[in-house]
Amino acid sequence: MPLQEKQLDPALLDAVDVFGGLDPSGKDEALAAAHWRKLETGERAFEQDQEADAFYVLSAGRLKVTQVTPEGQEIIIRYIGPKEMFGCVAVCGGLTYPGTATAVTDSWALGWTRATIGALAQTYPGIALNAMRTMGGRLQDTQSRLREMQTERVERRIAHGIARLVAQAGRRVEGGILIDFPVSRQDIAELTGTTLHTVSRTLSAWQERGVVELGRQKLTVRDPHALVVIAEDLPLKE
Repeated sequence: MPLQEKQLDPALLDAVDVFGGLDPSGKDEALAAAHWRKLETGERAFEQDQEADAFYVLSAGRLKVTQVTPEGQEIIIRYIGPKEMFGCVAVCGGLTYPGTATAVTDSWALGWTRATIGALAQTYPGIALNAMRTMGGRLQDTQSRLREMQTERVERRIAHGIARLVAQAGRRVEGGILIDFPVSRQDIAELTGTTLHTVSRTLSAWQERGVVELGRQKLTVRDPHALVVIAEDLPLKE
């Protein structure tokens, strides 16, 4: 379905960390300097190692940010949902994007060129400070995931990955919690640093136990408690 024309919602910036602390006139100035960008499913907002020439806030839809390792393996760094920022390095200037951002569903993003966001940051220094805090928090999250990959058995890693997706985009449906955007077994493999074969085998076993229900690019967690037990390696109750 083609994307429809997007109307600007002035409240969009209220929940965006990088604009935290801005007074109403500052937010008005930021909105006036922004431009809309629509992304069809599968379209890339930017690519890894490309010059960071724009910063974005997602208004609607869902994106995934991926990286290709020196060994050539593609991994999913994170998913971006509505009111989240991406391309934050553009605020700092002179950097390249560390990953590739691809639309998982038809999406709308509000964007600022590097020159524009840089000018705003000069007028409102809190923008740059907030951007650095956000990047620091995401770096900590990435380090935690790397630690999981190095120290946890694969079943726990997969459970942690699915739990993150549920926390970010879980929607209650009859009999469970549906991850509310298309997610494939290959996506989960790339998210948890394992293989498609291992993910398929693990999810099939969990489906037999009633922990999850699998569909075509759909995943429903039927027993959230059981998922937590696996993720945290808790003892099973008799």
